[in-house]
Amino acid sequence: MEDQLQSQQGNPMGGGDPSINLRQYWHVILERRWLIVATWTVCIIAGVLYAFQATPMFRAIARLQIDPENQGVLNLNSLALGNQDQNYLTTQYRNLESRSLILEVMEKLKLDTQDPRYAQKLDKVTAVTKDIKIVPIRLSRLVEVQVTHPKADQAQRIADTILKVFLQRNLDDKKQKALQGFQILEQEAKGKEVELAALQKDLQKYRKDKGMVSLKDAQNIDAATMRDLKTAYETLRSTADVAKQTAQQAQEWVAAGKDITEFGPLVKDEQVAFLRKQVNENSSKLAGLRTKYREKHPKVIQTSTQLQADTQKLRDESERALQSIFQLAQLEKNREAEALRKYTESVERVFALDEAKIEYDIMEQKVKRVEGFYQTILTKAKDFDIGTKDLLQNMKVQDAAFAPTKAVSPNTPLIFVGSIVGGLAVALGLALFFNFLDDSIKSQDDVENILHLPFLGYIPNIKSVSIVERDLQSHLHPTSSPAEGFRTLRAAISLAKNADKLRVLAFTSTIPSEGKSLTASNFAIVTSQTGLKTLLVDADLRRPSVHKAFQLQSPAGLTAYLSGRLDNISEITHSTEVPNLDVICCGAVPANPSELIGSNRMVRFLEEASRRYDRVILDLPPVSAVSDPLIVGAMADGMVFVTKFNKIRREHALRSVQRIQNSGIHLVGLVLNDIDFEGKDSYYYSYHYYQNRYYSSHYRNKSADETDGKKSTADSAKGA
Repeated sequence: MEDQLQSQQGNPMGGGDPSINLRQYWHVILERRWLIVATWTVCIIAGVLYAFQATPMFRAIARLQIDPENQGVLNLNSLALGNQDQNYLTTQYRNLESRSLILEVMEKLKLDTQDPRYAQKLDKVTAVTKDIKIVPIRLSRLVEVQVTHPKADQAQRIADTILKVFLQRNLDDKKQKALQGFQILEQEAKGKEVELAALQKDLQKYRKDKGMVSLKDAQNIDAATMRDLKTAYETLRSTADVAKQTAQQAQEWVAAGKDITEFGPLVKDEQVAFLRKQVNENSSKLAGLRTKYREKHPKVIQTSTQLQADTQKLRDESERALQSIFQLAQLEKNREAEALRKYTESVERVFALDEAKIEYDIMEQKVKRVEGFYQTILTKAKDFDIGTKDLLQNMKVQDAAFAPTKAVSPNTPLIFVGSIVGGLAVALGLALFFNFLDDSIKSQDDVENILHLPFLGYIPNIKSVSIVERDLQSHLHPTSSPAEGFRTLRAAISLAKNADKLRVLAFTSTIPSEGKSLTASNFAIVTSQTGLKTLLVDADLRRPSVHKAFQLQSPAGLTAYLSGRLDNISEITHSTEVPNLDVICCGAVPANPSELIGSNRMVRFLEEASRRYDRVILDLPPVSAVSDPLIVGAMADGMVFVTKFNKIRREHALRSVQRIQNSGIHLVGLVLNDIDFEGKDSYYYSYHYYQNRYYSSHYRNKSADETDGKKSTADSAKGA
């Protein structure tokens, strides 16, 4: 639940619960309250000064009515487009504030020379235009001309003159329009007359070239002929197909070597049919005689001879009939081809007439169209006298301007209200803008989503300025909120992944003064309070501070061991008043800290310290300042990154984290330091504020109970 709350607090403009969003806006207001108050005050003062120093301005109002303009006979576009009323009104509104109109008004009233308000201006027309406002009255044809001026009578004169000049210009435009319209009508009539005559001549010539009076009648006759020829062609084609099929069967019969006298279609030939009957009768007669007589009997011989003669005649006639079939097929084929030729010629004739008719219709329609337009122009020209109504004025002054008696500006109450409301809006907007630009690390959400690091906890602000009380806060004030924060940090690290392997822990930050030494010292204290034998090492060889916190004055320190002057770390180790906690100071600041901190003796030192102590805490320099923390951090089991609340920009912190990770250092997580839960930062972390108050009261009550218990025991002892 706490993680979700902090994630939402880290993104006050995001989605989620509306009440949380509103609370975040309220937090922003509290954080930027002095900026809001200052901006609001400046806006109110500026509004008051303007209200009392501004020149009083008077406004004269003249009202003009714009009726629809009569289209009349001159506007030929009205035949197709009609009157676009709204566009016409908008055009007139723009004409009322046109530069040419203002120039003419200025010349009539001599505003550019005699009016002090405009005489000193470089662009006098623009200055006059700014004092003029054209206001259409909604759902009407009325428009107000509002003129603002320090002098009421001058405002009245300008407003009336604008309408007078505008109406005169409108009437002059109508006269010019009437003259141009008449000239256009004359030119159009002459042009259309010549065009119509030429088109009629072309139409007559075309009909003459085609050689017919009526293309329509010729088209009907040819169409009927084409239909008859088509019917005849289809009939002949059917007959030719039958003859062709019969001839093809005859060819196949002959090719097969069959007796042509047996070919079926030959039966239709009368001579062949008669001879076939004679042959059949003689064959039957011969068969009967042979049953009675022998072969040499005269009757048998006579009948046999007659049968042979008839058979030969049948064969000859069948051959003749077969040739007739072939000839008939060829004849029908020729007749079909001739019918097809005539039908094709008829179709081409009809198509030619259709094309001629289309061209003729186009020319005829063009003649009719030009003739109709010509008649329209003639009608317009005849009605031109009636068109003089176009010269009538379609606008009139509904209300003339009058000299106002009351100034319209400055509106003091409105300015006061506007400066208060507007100033508040500007102040809030400025506060939100600065909050948007503020990209410092301020919440768990920033740590997890921007830096992509595990979040280890918050360290409350320590009010004391004493370095001893600050760095030994967990020992001197174990019931304080900061001490509870360091214990929370201890718990978070103990629950981290592979926590049992984190024997050597390094503490660093992005830049100096972020509290990494304070965090390292207090973390060492709360670690030793769990019974672990702990060693705090001041590995900042450039600006050491651990000796100040523990009030140690020893020239021999880590520097002496790394430089080889001492070989036993016991000689540089100092015990402290905190149980289970030893400290190794930096000692004298060396001239070559980078070389010492990256030497093999530093590796040996950490190995020896790890064997002697359960937990070794290293206080390192900031990452962005030097490369020492990257060297030592690679030797340690893990590194804790300390960031001061609302101080380090996200981009700067992200680059520092990337430098550490690129060096192969295991980052355990990030701790957010120096949060004033009870002061200026309470609006960001109200949850922790109440939590800390709750546990602080718990510790106070517990201390009071212990004191009362001791007092009761003492009293009992005395009584005994």
